[in-house]
Amino acid sequence: MSQERLIKLKSTKSSHVYYSRKNKKKVERKIELMKYDPTLRKRVVYKEAKK
Repeated sequence: MSQERLIKLKSTKSSHVYYSRKNKKKVERKIELMKYDPTLRKRVVYKEAKK
């Protein structure tokens, strides 16, 4: 993965973190996604955080 396109997605309910890619030319806002949190064993909102 290219390091400049890499973003950190942090769970709003726990300390779990996902790393993903983002096209910064098309998406200028911060990303919020519903993803599975294995520590809580349910789906929660993940918000983009600083690396």
